[in-house]
Amino acid sequence: MCYRKGGLPESLQRVKEISGKEFEFEELDMLNKEGLNRLFDKHRFSAVLHLAGLKAVGESVEKPLFYYKVNLTGTIQLLEVMSSHGVQKLVFSSSATVYGDPKYLPIDESHPVGGCTNPYGKTKYFIEEMIKDQCKANGDFNAILLRYFNPIGAHVSGRIGEDPQGIPNNLMPYVSQVAVRRREFLNVFGNDYNTPDGTGVRDYIHIVDLARGHISALKKLESSSGCKVYNLGTGVGYSVLQMVKAMEKASGKEVPYKIVARREGDIATCYADPTLAAAELGWKAEYDLDRMCEDLWRWQSQNPTGFGPKE
Repeated sequence: MCYRKGGLPESLQRVKEISGKEFEFEELDMLNKEGLNRLFDKHRFSAVLHLAGLKAVGESVEKPLFYYKVNLTGTIQLLEVMSSHGVQKLVFSSSATVYGDPKYLPIDESHPVGGCTNPYGKTKYFIEEMIKDQCKANGDFNAILLRYFNPIGAHVSGRIGEDPQGIPNNLMPYVSQVAVRRREFLNVFGNDYNTPDGTGVRDYIHIVDLARGHISALKKLESSSGCKVYNLGTGVGYSVLQMVKAMEKASGKEVPYKIVARREGDIATCYADPTLAAAELGWKAEYDLDRMCEDLWRWQSQNPTGFGPKE
């Protein structure tokens, strides 16, 4: 296992506790090509799960070159090292942001891509194109692109969950930190979208369902060829204010919020048509919104400052 430098050792220890298994871990920045080569020299990999990268929409608008450097360069180097070591199977963590502002809903895999509204989404789109081209150029290289729709929740034990460093860039970690009183209130970016309550609508998926989707993709690679694309979502959209109410229900706590200006790069509505994943991967999201929020609250309430020391 390797990741882009910046994770927390405590999370790995808790994974070992939950699973009851030991595993080898290598801390490595994907921009370090020499390190990648050493890693592939040391181990014999049958496939790669590529989840490393920067992922905050707002930050990508402010720091576009940083996002292009990390996400694109890191992936190019990974593909080069995979190729030189004969590793021919890849599952890539893509994003629904590649669809841009939806032309129709729900979004299926045939929806046009590339009209991205922020640099983060563009990096995912560019990487998808690179992987597709690699599959065309090398008939032995097989890949699955998984387009995510807003992962939330946590492991049911409450021992591992999302622990943003600094101010959370995603909605639900921020909401849960407000509920646990780590933050004073939530900023809601715009309430004048063309949605039922004026706030942005998204498709949210439980992180455990998402993990199962990766296992299904790896199994699919054993028999598939070329490049395949699948949406991983529930097919149901919820607004920001609906998510706030769901967390209030799960936590029993009020979540104060303020309406502020729209955030550049955001769109009104985005939710999935996940039927292709069900048909070809044998995968379907199992957990509903209540379960997502219950598990998220269990993690946040048991770990109010995440994996770090109490503030």
